[in-house]
Amino acid sequence: MHIAIIGNGISGITTARWVRKLSNHKITVISSETEHFFSRTALMYIYMGHMRFKETKPYEDYFWEKNRIDLVYNHVDDIDFKGKSLTMKSGPAIKYDKLVLALGSATNKFGWPGQDLNKVAGLYSYDDVENMEKHTPGLQRAVIVGGGLIGIEMAEMFRSRDIPVTMLVRESSYWNNVLPEEESAMISRHIKSHHIDLRLAEELESIEDDGQGNACAVKMKNSGERMECGYVGLTAGVHPNVRWLKETELNVERGIVVDNHLETNIKDVYAVGDCAQLATPKPGRRNIEAIWYAGRMMGETAAYNICEKPIEYDPGVWFNSAKFLDIEYQVYGEVPGKLPEHLTTIYWEHPDGEKAIRINYHSDSKKVAGFNLMGIRFRHEVCEKWIKDGTSLKVVLENLNLANFDPEFYDTYEEMIRKSFAQQSGIQYQVKSKRLMDRVTAFLKG
Repeated sequence: MHIAIIGNGISGITTARWVRKLSNHKITVISSETEHFFSRTALMYIYMGHMRFKETKPYEDYFWEKNRIDLVYNHVDDIDFKGKSLTMKSGPAIKYDKLVLALGSATNKFGWPGQDLNKVAGLYSYDDVENMEKHTPGLQRAVIVGGGLIGIEMAEMFRSRDIPVTMLVRESSYWNNVLPEEESAMISRHIKSHHIDLRLAEELESIEDDGQGNACAVKMKNSGERMECGYVGLTAGVHPNVRWLKETELNVERGIVVDNHLETNIKDVYAVGDCAQLATPKPGRRNIEAIWYAGRMMGETAAYNICEKPIEYDPGVWFNSAKFLDIEYQVYGEVPGKLPEHLTTIYWEHPDGEKAIRINYHSDSKKVAGFNLMGIRFRHEVCEKWIKDGTSLKVVLENLNLANFDPEFYDTYEEMIRKSFAQQSGIQYQVKSKRLMDRVTAFLKG
């Protein structure tokens, strides 16, 4: 059986690796972005000079031949689903028995005048980083349209080369549609402290043409201000890269609709990662989740189903991680920007204003529902287990040390955190004394 996979991002490559672990099927991975799989989350470090492209590749080039995974550096122009054939930009068509669509995302554009000029681009692909590099010499100012994680990455990239940056963020506080109020305020302060011109409650109206097809200025919608710039970054989110498939027999809405086994409405065709839209997502989860962790889990799930070892996709407890310049960010479970009625929250912030922990818990049962961490790491498996087990806030406070990611090399704040949380919640706690790592091991086994 021949498995063809379109897309060599984390979801496509994870599918290929797990198909190989589970079978001897022929595997072909097709991509027109790069010849080899690379870490998309490391793109910014190429521009910043911290890594070379070859160092973003998780596997040596010989890995693919050794594991009998054929790589095709080409572009798929069309898919004949009935004939199970892929029309390529160059060369002969590729026949398949089962097909995996791992098509990723594309940068959002909202019809702004000038959005298709030269020196205007998002930050998603390897080509986007090369485009930034190409237009950096002599660049006097960059304007970034949109907040979120991609926008702050692009801002950090330009600032690493001392290029002035203005960010246009339509929210009244940075990313406050996702981050709770206090964390949003913290990151807004942090951005400004890095000499980034953060314009809140501001939107793009248009991008000006210099007469030669290049961006040369932006006009802001709310203030009416015109700002000269040599590069415009579009980071107002992404969308599934599926528009080219909307006229086919494939069921495409915002993304490619899949069932709980990640199969589409067409037999033997699967979709994974950013382009997949779950018909019936798990409670508390979105039908499209364009994050690295979801893509990896989808890839493994698809492989099992392709190899006739049926399992349903279950992403488990919501988790994401990133960094805002110097502040690391982790979120587990339910931590929405606006607190729903069924949850109560407790929040601690370090006096330096760059570390914080939030715990959300159910108002009636006092069971923990979510953790939000800024500048402090907690153990993934511990937080996940507490949420899955419905652990009470009292037990979590008593055992907060179990979550500490690295108590040997970093400062610990558990005692001041406990006191703050106990005061806010009115819950009394008693810390049990025992060697920390023994307790962590016993906790995870139990």
